[in-house]
Amino acid sequence: MGKVMSEETKYKLAHDLGFGEKVEDHDWSDVTTGEVGSMVREAIKRGEQAIAEEGKANGEIHQNAK
Repeated sequence: MGKVMSEETKYKLAHDLGFGEKVEDHDWSDVTTGEVGSMVREAIKRGEQAIAEEGKANGEIHQNAK
């Protein structure tokens, strides 16, 4: 099975959510399940936002093509 999230994305999310210092040594063993859950929720939220923005941009392109 391939990677779901790049290492860069995981570290950025950890820092954005306030626990990046725990993983700066590339050791994720001190990260709590709650923090991992927060990362997953934030990744989903950002993905949904990106899809919505892309859809909106594509819709605007299609409307302008008429």
